[in-house]
Amino acid sequence: MSLTHRIKGLSLKVGPLGENDRLLTILSEENGISRLAIPGARKPKSRLGATSPFNFLDLHIVGKKNLKRVTQIKILKSFGNLGKHIETLSAAQAISELIMILVGDNDPQKDLLKLVLIHLNRLDALNKSEFDSLHALAISVQSCIHLLAIGGYCLPLQNCCRSGSNLIPPIGQWSWKCSLIPEEGFIIGAMPNTDIILNPSELALLQRLLQEKIPFDSNGKLLGPKHVWLKLLKIVEVWINVHLQRRITSLQMMREVIVSNDI
Repeated sequence: MSLTHRIKGLSLKVGPLGENDRLLTILSEENGISRLAIPGARKPKSRLGATSPFNFLDLHIVGKKNLKRVTQIKILKSFGNLGKHIETLSAAQAISELIMILVGDNDPQKDLLKLVLIHLNRLDALNKSEFDSLHALAISVQSCIHLLAIGGYCLPLQNCCRSGSNLIPPIGQWSWKCSLIPEEGFIIGAMPNTDIILNPSELALLQRLLQEKIPFDSNGKLLGPKHVWLKLLKIVEVWINVHLQRRITSLQMMREVIVSNDI
């Protein structure tokens, strides 16, 4: 006899399944990543056909083993506006790509879904006011840093990877540098043959991204110019490439779009 239950989760990917069905990949607290069949969803006028990526859903599911089936769908929150700008869409897709790498099937994730919804809500809010592509980039960088931390691949921003000394950026001492060694972390000093070297302000900004909120100054302006945020994006990309041995194509898309804005 089939078991029935309800589940709430974020749709990450929707693809074809057979002739008339769809395959839904969803992130939930209870199960981590789940793949569910939506029978008849590709048929015209199907009551289950409205599902798309980046919707927060309440699902009624039937089945015991193998591929369970969705029999009812209620959209609790739609993030469809993320597609209005390529920057917000790229940021959301990067979140989805990284989740698919970090999270396993039937791997409960108590705090991850809540974190992801916070970042998607921030991206969604950008499309409801005067759009700022740099703010979208900042959210993208911070969301990846938070996901890496909760997934066990946190950027080691507190101590020098060689000496163990505290990484305390001396603001105003512009001769001070630290370098990223992709396999290990950050080392105090400007190391030869290193692609990424940070000054005190850049390291301080990167460290602040471990906190909950995006850093703004007292006038409400985002801290850090575009070239610094692009440098922080590169740090995230390099760290993922080395430690997860994967490339997040949406982050590359984000970089290309941001750079092209100056052309």
